[in-house]
Amino acid sequence: RVSHVASPPPDTGPLGLQPPCPTPGAPGSESGTDPGGDVYNLGEQHPPQRLRGHPASTGRQAGVSAARHTAQAALGQPRGVTVTAHEKLAGGKSKAELRAERRAKQEADRALKQTKKVESTPAAALAKPRLQPSEPQSMVKRVPEHVQVDDPAAQKRLAKKLERQQVPLRPDYGAKVNLFSHLHQYSRKMPLTQQMSIPSTAIHPAVVRLGLQYSQGLLNGSNARCLALLQVFRQVIRDYSTPPNEELSRDLVARLKPYISFLNQCRPLSASMGNAIKYLKKEISGLSSTLREEEAKGKLQGSIDGYVREKIQLAAEAISKYAFEKISDGDVILVYGCSSLVSRTLCDAHANGRAFRVIVVDSRPRLEGRDTLRRLVRKGIRCTYVMITAISYMLPEVSKVLLGAHALLANGSVMSRVGTSQIALVSKAYNVPVLVCCETYKFCERVQTDSFVSNELDDPDDLILPGKGGAHLRGWKENSSLRLLNLVYDVTPPELVDLVITDLGMIPCTSVPVVLRVKNVEQ
Repeated sequence: RVSHVASPPPDTGPLGLQPPCPTPGAPGSESGTDPGGDVYNLGEQHPPQRLRGHPASTGRQAGVSAARHTAQAALGQPRGVTVTAHEKLAGGKSKAELRAERRAKQEADRALKQTKKVESTPAAALAKPRLQPSEPQSMVKRVPEHVQVDDPAAQKRLAKKLERQQVPLRPDYGAKVNLFSHLHQYSRKMPLTQQMSIPSTAIHPAVVRLGLQYSQGLLNGSNARCLALLQVFRQVIRDYSTPPNEELSRDLVARLKPYISFLNQCRPLSASMGNAIKYLKKEISGLSSTLREEEAKGKLQGSIDGYVREKIQLAAEAISKYAFEKISDGDVILVYGCSSLVSRTLCDAHANGRAFRVIVVDSRPRLEGRDTLRRLVRKGIRCTYVMITAISYMLPEVSKVLLGAHALLANGSVMSRVGTSQIALVSKAYNVPVLVCCETYKFCERVQTDSFVSNELDDPDDLILPGKGGAHLRGWKENSSLRLLNLVYDVTPPELVDLVITDLGMIPCTSVPVVLRVKNVEQ
């Protein structure tokens, strides 16, 4: 069959096949059968199909298909294109060839347009990598403003924000250790009020006074600072009056924003203060618009009083009761610095009949342990006062260590006065249990593993000891090879803390995320 098609006789059809014989009963029909019994219709432009009632074997179908492909190759047609008797034109090109030419021309035009589009695209857009759908999208991380001091763009944005709020920007100290160049360096010689015009400022006088107390170091301790903040906000709410055509729940929140920015410029807000501000904003936003102004203000003042009583006062009572169970007669308890909660716990235990001795550890430059020492001695508790450099000599006789906390982070780390992690580390080496007393309102969702990324830098001039002949480090700023570092806090890893005593009970450091989750659900 193949050799017959390759050399068709003059009376064969376009494909080299024998012309079909007319079937009986259908004169003039172009249908016919091949010797194998397959029926074709050469007048149609689609591939021949087998008609019903004419069975054929698979081998015969393969033979016809091979003959068709061979004929197409002999006529110069691409494989798979079927040429029928009516597709041959007078010019010698079939319709399939014309379609192929049109398709090729369309492809060429499309490629030319794509080339022009690429040439007109800027090079920067081409250089930008395109993310694949499977790649995770990078999340935008918000960095706090107080750790971007070395970023000019961030400082410019902060200056514009404070200018809108009529809050002065605290000048940077300048002479800082390179490792902490991203943090603010505070100086008591440059108070923020020097740049303020008190009569024309939008800041409440009570807020200005509180900011000065923060910046000058007159108010220390998380509880003391938070209590003072809430009392000032209570006074602000009492003096507030709603402007005409304004809603109290919206205008009061906007009024508090510059106050908070001013206090943050005086000194960064603590974790306890941040949680208290969130609570107050939530209470303000939840006020009903149908309440009269005096009723709404009275409700907010009652909410502040309830927060102070529940989160600070009652929490301290509960922690004192839980800690009493851990104090035994004859104990030697080591405390560090000045923690109002730890001092109250020890005084309550002594008042309830526990006989113990306290070793008060202190450090320069704040020497806060002296306040703890005075308070305990007034209550009749036997005390020993040492500096932090001598703790390795005192720990062999210590039975337990009782520490306070500035904040408890979500990863279980304890943020407290600088030197706390050193005491916990040495206590671990001597197998002395470390107990931390902390209220749950100091728990925060921030995660921190070191003391470098986020911290406070206090006035470096506090490190200079005045001598009889004058300060030995006078003029140290002019010395380019000398920098003074006065850190405020450090971070103690949870592995060095055995137990955290809270108002909810005694828990390990790893339970902080659970407490935060329950608190969020309740709110």
